[in-house]
Amino acid sequence: MRYSVFAGGKRLRPMLTLAAADAIAQRGPDRQAGTQSGAPVSGRAFDLSLPAACAIELIHTYSLIHDDLPAMDDDTLRRGRPTLHVVYGEGVAILAGDGLQAEAFALLAREPATDEPAIVRRKLRVVNVVGDAAGAAGMVGGQAIDLQAAGQVPGHGLTLDADGLRTMHARKTGAIIRASVACGAIMAGADDGLITALDQYAGDVGLAFQIVDDILDVEGDASSLGKTAGKDAAGDKPTYPALFGLDRSRALAAECLSRAHETLATAKLTDGHLGAIAEWVVTRKT
Repeated sequence: MRYSVFAGGKRLRPMLTLAAADAIAQRGPDRQAGTQSGAPVSGRAFDLSLPAACAIELIHTYSLIHDDLPAMDDDTLRRGRPTLHVVYGEGVAILAGDGLQAEAFALLAREPATDEPAIVRRKLRVVNVVGDAAGAAGMVGGQAIDLQAAGQVPGHGLTLDADGLRTMHARKTGAIIRASVACGAIMAGADDGLITALDQYAGDVGLAFQIVDDILDVEGDASSLGKTAGKDAAGDKPTYPALFGLDRSRALAAECLSRAHETLATAKLTDGHLGAIAEWVVTRKT
């Protein structure tokens, strides 16, 4: 478990959790929870959202461990070093992923340790959000569609058009990214209107992230990506470049970025780091 969690990585999802909490904190005091600790509002928002940020990274890392297994993507390189099953074997890799998923929910239940009713309610809501995003309606369901599209589900093949590709990635990649943002907003005390706005932002960021990932699989190299390049084409997987070409794929990512900025501006959430994170998602090279 430690081998994979501490291998590095972009940490995009926990950064989004903390950035969303910070953006909400900058809108005003946390009226539901108060500031009993005496900490500044932004500091309290950080403390409240940090466990969710960590839990989401555990969920993400578990998904990478399982995705790299021979039964799925069968990859040997992740975060710049051999994948977990290459080092410890498939059995331990499966168990490590299972352990990380369980620890994520245990962490959400434990932390932040408080008996404040408002914070307890937020924690329960976050558990529900993460469970939905990680499960059959979200990431796991998206992975299942991916396996079907790759011809890895005997007797249940699937051909994806543009709408199908977007639906698959909205679940496989986008659901956890949306949950990351939602959890930060919830723990910082956002009202439903702001949570909805941030969910719209996160939907565009998640789509842009996947489009750029597909582009980098074509144009990148293993030394900079930290994972095997060219896997999608080799596996004949449906991707944005395969369906739209590289130029149109870049344009689609840019459109996502524009919508994300517009959403933040409309919701008056431009203070903080969410805009810069969206920019990085579209311009990144790794």
